[in-house]
Amino acid sequence: MLKEINYYETTVKERSHFIDWERVHMVSCATIGYHLAVQRGVDPILAAAACTCHDYGRIITGKQTNHAYNGYQPVQSFLRKTKLFNEEQIELIATAVKNHSKKEEVGSPLEEVVKDADVLDFYQYGYKFATEAQKKRVESLLGHPVDVEIVESSRLPK
Repeated sequence: MLKEINYYETTVKERSHFIDWERVHMVSCATIGYHLAVQRGVDPILAAAACTCHDYGRIITGKQTNHAYNGYQPVQSFLRKTKLFNEEQIELIATAVKNHSKKEEVGSPLEEVVKDADVLDFYQYGYKFATEAQKKRVESLLGHPVDVEIVESSRLPK
C-alpha cells in the first residue's frame, strides 16, 4: 500500500487530505483495527487489511467526496495483484471500504471494525469530525461524551 501511495503522490497533485496523513492514518487504522478485531472475534488480518485500504478511493483520486464508493472497484484490483487474499476475502475487504463512510449505519462485523478504527484514529490525533455520526460513534466506543467540533469535510487534514 505504501508503494501505491507513493505512486499516487506523484500522479495526483490536487488532494483533499495531505499525503502524509494517508500514510499515518493507514498504519494507525490497521493497528487499531487489528486490536478491535481480536476483541470482537473478527479475523484480525482481514480487519487490518481492510483498515489499511479503507481510504483507497481518496488515495487514488485525491478527493474526499465519494471516496469510499470510488474505492470499491479499484481496491479489488489492487488486492488481487497482491495475491494475498482469495475472492471471498477481497469482496469482504472491498465492501468494508465501500461502506466505511456510512457511520450512521450498522454493517458487517468487519465493516464496523473499519468504521470504528477510522473514527478512533481521527479522535486520537485531535482532528475534528465531518459528521455528527462520527462523534456519536466515538462517544459510544469510549463510553463518554467528547468535546469535538463538527466541521465541513473540506476543513479536515490537508
